[in-house]
Amino acid sequence: MTSSANASARTEQPQAYYVLRASLALFKKAPSELADAELSQAQRQAANEYKIETRVLRSQEASAVQITDDEVQRAFQEIRDRYDDEDLFLSELYKNQLDEAALRAALYRQCKVNTILDLIGSRAPTINDVEIGIYYHLHPQQFHRIERREACHIFISINPDYPENTEETAFIRAQEISQKLQKKPYKFADLALKHSECPTALQAGLLGTMARGTLYPELDAVLFKMKLGEISGAVKSDIGFHVLLCKSIHPAETLSLAKATPIIRQFMRERAARSCQRAWLASLPKPDHGDSGYD
Repeated sequence: MTSSANASARTEQPQAYYVLRASLALFKKAPSELADAELSQAQRQAANEYKIETRVLRSQEASAVQITDDEVQRAFQEIRDRYDDEDLFLSELYKNQLDEAALRAALYRQCKVNTILDLIGSRAPTINDVEIGIYYHLHPQQFHRIERREACHIFISINPDYPENTEETAFIRAQEISQKLQKKPYKFADLALKHSECPTALQAGLLGTMARGTLYPELDAVLFKMKLGEISGAVKSDIGFHVLLCKSIHPAETLSLAKATPIIRQFMRERAARSCQRAWLASLPKPDHGDSGYD
């Protein structure tokens, strides 16, 4: 895009983009999908956000911030890449009262606002080790991690309407699978794909990493007694029989101050930056009377 085209695009009003952004943030839906009351709420939020960002862009600090075409292109491309083809992308823009030029104008504005706020946030005081130590000792519960286990399963359902899934037959099938795996545990993924009636069969039966109380109580009780790499027998739940694999164990632990320090430092740095930004925003000149939103 040429400099003159950029200048022209930047003068366009990106109201539609702000309404779209507010709609997605509030309701996870496009403006066209909102009820009247929801749309009014999204429009009010969009106008408020635009008004605040206009104050940011009129600030003295804004004059020192330059946004390159490459920055706008990266932001644009990130959105473009969410769509399979160009026609679908342009169609979505059109449905939301946008075109490529208006989107680029809105993204230029957004990039500049974000850069200015980052600049303001960087003025926050440096976080020192004493502050980190105080936070650590005042919030011990945040640094205690309960035991978690990564589990896989092979599931055989109980359904008396099918001879192979009566309770007795399902139990026998699950037990036979368990016995095979006791001898050849490396076959778990293969047998899950072949026998399991759960969609997790496509991911080697992976249920995920979980704390106590996540699974059916019967499975939970077995899983948290198993050794690493152990294969269970047939475990009955309300829906059928499961053969469990304890894939990994993450013991309960309390993070030391040394391990917690980078986590606390990042949290406190971000909190301090937000506080600095809020104070700076409050100091900016208020909009003229009657300036209710969009220029």
